[in-house]
Amino acid sequence: MLKTNTEFNSPITLAFSGASGAPYGLRLLEVLVAQNYQVYVLISSAARVVLDTESDIKLSGNEGKATEQLTALVNAKPEQIKVFGKDNWFSPVASGSAAPKKMIVCPCSAGTVSAIAMGASDNLLERGADVVIKERGQLILVPRETPFSEIHLENMLKLARMGVTIMPAAPGFYHKPQTIDDLVDFMVGRILDHLSIEHDLQKRWGYQS
Repeated sequence: MLKTNTEFNSPITLAFSGASGAPYGLRLLEVLVAQNYQVYVLISSAARVVLDTESDIKLSGNEGKATEQLTALVNAKPEQIKVFGKDNWFSPVASGSAAPKKMIVCPCSAGTVSAIAMGASDNLLERGADVVIKERGQLILVPRETPFSEIHLENMLKLARMGVTIMPAAPGFYHKPQTIDDLVDFMVGRILDHLSIEHDLQKRWGYQS
């Protein structure tokens, strides 16, 4: 069993699924690392394709190599990031006795929303979400799909009624974004708000000059 490194803040699980929106997840990882959190990273097979397409990151399918890649990418400390493969059932996130109490799926595909809502647990990402729900932890899903079908909406409603936070990747514009990074930071900032993590990624409503 992996031991939590006391040098870091409590671990947080960050999962990437196959929806468009890889920059949101990468930026969130960067900020969590900068805030000295240890991050357990789960990446679906489809998410690796999206990362390559949207950010030119060819992430290795090997846990160790992928960990090294992300550690270098966001300038993390040794052991601060740990990537777990989809079939690594011995990882901490697979058990309620060891899993972090906070998990974000960013971006979250409609298929992943469905699997979590049904309690499928066919891979580590789905199992990790199932564990957080059953342990009454905090699960945030960042779906990126448009339009939402009735199936999507019903699945999200089911999860919301369980206490899951559904936060679609829908950045605001009242802060007058000038770049794509500004739009990404808006969403990442809202996620951090719900995690009760301080940040200054964007001006808040009512405080603009």
